[in-house]
Amino acid sequence: MDPQTNLPSPPPEPQLPDAERPVPAWRRWSQWARSRINPALLALIAVLLLIAVLWIDARGQIQGLQQELARKLAEGEGYNKDSRQVASQARETVRDLEYRLGVIESRVAETQNQRLALESLYLELNRSRDERVLAEVEQILLIASQQLQLAGNVKAALIALESADSRLQRADSAQFTGLRRAIRRDLDRLKSTPYVDLLGMSVRLDSLDREVDSFPLAMYERPAEDKPAAARPDESALARLAREAWQDLRSLVRVQRIDREEVPLISPPQEFFLRENLRLRLMSARVALLAHEEDSFKADTRAAVAWLQRYFDTKDRRVGVALAALKQLAAAEVTIDVPDISGSLEAVRNAKLVRERGLR
Repeated sequence: MDPQTNLPSPPPEPQLPDAERPVPAWRRWSQWARSRINPALLALIAVLLLIAVLWIDARGQIQGLQQELARKLAEGEGYNKDSRQVASQARETVRDLEYRLGVIESRVAETQNQRLALESLYLELNRSRDERVLAEVEQILLIASQQLQLAGNVKAALIALESADSRLQRADSAQFTGLRRAIRRDLDRLKSTPYVDLLGMSVRLDSLDREVDSFPLAMYERPAEDKPAAARPDESALARLAREAWQDLRSLVRVQRIDREEVPLISPPQEFFLRENLRLRLMSARVALLAHEEDSFKADTRAAVAWLQRYFDTKDRRVGVALAALKQLAAAEVTIDVPDISGSLEAVRNAKLVRERGLR
């Protein structure tokens, strides 16, 4: 019995002898083949099978190579077409470049001719540039000399000399060194000259001329009136009336002290001529100032000061300002020793002569 299932175990199979056991089919075929087939034949068959396998494999490789070759040939054909297109484009580009090169060569030749012409023109201009610079500097120096001799305008002469020096500096030529040195010497001399503001003095005289009609005359001067006393808050009506009556009585009589000579009385026509004569004095002083006639200028300004003090109200603010301005003008120096610039003029003329001799 089976101890696990408690069932009776199957009976054992009967043991047959080896001769009576059945033989499998494959073993029988193998035995038949060993008995019937020659080993040499088997070897031949194996070789044939190996050759067949190798042929099939070689054929497959050959077909693959043919396909790859066909693909490569197709790609080569495409590359050949592209190469032909690129070659045709290259030929067109070469022709275009040859055309452009011909144009460039012609332009280079034209440019070379232009360069030669410009060089000759530059040499001609360079020769005439220095002459033009010297001519300009000479004209500037002549203007400065006229300003000094005719008007004594040192400021205008300084500006002209500085302009001439800057023009020579821009020319940047070594042959102008001596001329620039002479101009610098004249500049230093002019800068050391005392400055007289003739234009400012002339403007002040002109402004005084326009204010003559506004000056009050001395005969119209009146003493300052006393201010009435202010009423007190507690002042009665009677006291206020008495204070106002006293103020009225005091105003009937006025005592005035005159510290100067009697003021002249002037009629209206004389007043007109007085103002016009004062204008003429101021105008004459202005003309003398511009002409550098110091004696005439001082005489006219002093006469104008005397007329203002005698005929006009000196307590007025406008008259006081005019008196102060005229006194200041009368004390100013009008005539000064103005140096000349003959050294610069002689230097520029010598430079022109040297250049003309060198060109000859």
